[in-house]
Amino acid sequence: MGNRELKRRYLIVSFLLLGLQIISVHGTYAQDMSATVPMIKLNNGLEMPQLGIGTFAIPTQEIAKEACLEAFRNGFRHVDAAHVYRVERVLGEAMIESGIPREEFWIASKLWPSDYANGNTLESIDKMLERLQTTYIDLLYIHQPIGDYVSAWKAMEKAVEAGKVRSLGISNFDATDEGFRAIVDGMKIKPVALQIECHPYAQRQDIREKIKPYGIILECWYPLGHGNEELLSDPAIKTIADAHNKSIAQVILRWHTQEGFSVIPGATDPNHIRENIRIFDFTLSDAEMGVMRSLNKDQRFYNVPIEQLERMISNMVLQD
Repeated sequence: MGNRELKRRYLIVSFLLLGLQIISVHGTYAQDMSATVPMIKLNNGLEMPQLGIGTFAIPTQEIAKEACLEAFRNGFRHVDAAHVYRVERVLGEAMIESGIPREEFWIASKLWPSDYANGNTLESIDKMLERLQTTYIDLLYIHQPIGDYVSAWKAMEKAVEAGKVRSLGISNFDATDEGFRAIVDGMKIKPVALQIECHPYAQRQDIREKIKPYGIILECWYPLGHGNEELLSDPAIKTIADAHNKSIAQVILRWHTQEGFSVIPGATDPNHIRENIRIFDFTLSDAEMGVMRSLNKDQRFYNVPIEQLERMISNMVLQD
C-alpha cells in the first residue's frame, strides 16, 4: 500500500472520528435541553412536575403562546394558568401544536370569584375545558379567598368525581386563616397545593408549618422576587452561583426545589426559559442551603390587603 493511499485512509478515519465527536457533543446538548424535571408526590397520590412555567402578566396572547411552545421544546410540561390571565386558549393551542401527548402535561388553572359568584362553578369549569381544548384539568385552584368559595369547592369536588378535574388547590389563602380552615378542615377533598408568594427574602416559615400536617405542597409564585434587583444581585447568592457556574436565578430556583416546593417562574424570553429548566445538574450543599435560608427577612413584594383586593375584584366579571 502506497503512502498516498495511507494518507487517504488516515484522512477518512480522522473525519469519521471528528463526526462522532460532533454527534456526541450535540447529543449531550440535546439531552440537557430536555432535562428531566423531578416529580413531586401529592397528598392524593398523583405526581406533578416540581418545576413549571408561570403565565401571569404576559402582555399578549401571541407572546404567551410562543412562551409555552418554547417551554415545551425545552422540557417543561407543567404550566400554571388562570382565567384572569387570559392565556388558556393559546395554552390549549400550544399543547396541540407541540404534538406532545396530553397525558405528559400537567395543566393548572384557577377560577376567578366571578366564575362561581352565582353558583355557576360547574359551568365555568366546562368553559375552561373548552378554552384549553382538553377533557380534564390536572389541578384546579380557587384563585382568591373571596366570595362563596365554600360552595365553589363543593362543586369542584363534583368535577373531580366526574373526571373533569384531577386535583384541587387553593391560591392566596395565606391571607385568611378562616378561609384556609374552611377548606382544609371542612371539605371532603383536601387541597393538594397552596400557591402563594415565596422566595429567599420571604420564605414563609409560618405557612409552611401550617400546611405540613395536611401534606399540602407549597407552590411558589414570585419565586425570583418579581425581578427584584436586590434579590437578583444578592452577593451571598452570587458567591454560590459563581461556585457552580450558574446564574443567581438558577441558584434561587434550585433552592426552591431542594426545599421541596413546587416552583413556577414566569418567563417569555427564550434564554430565560432555557436557563430556568437547567437547574437539575447541580446540588446546593448543606452549607449553601444554610446561607440561602439565612436570607429570609419576611419581605414580600405583593402587599395588597385582602379587604382592598376584595373591593377591587368583587364586581370584576371575566369574559370567556
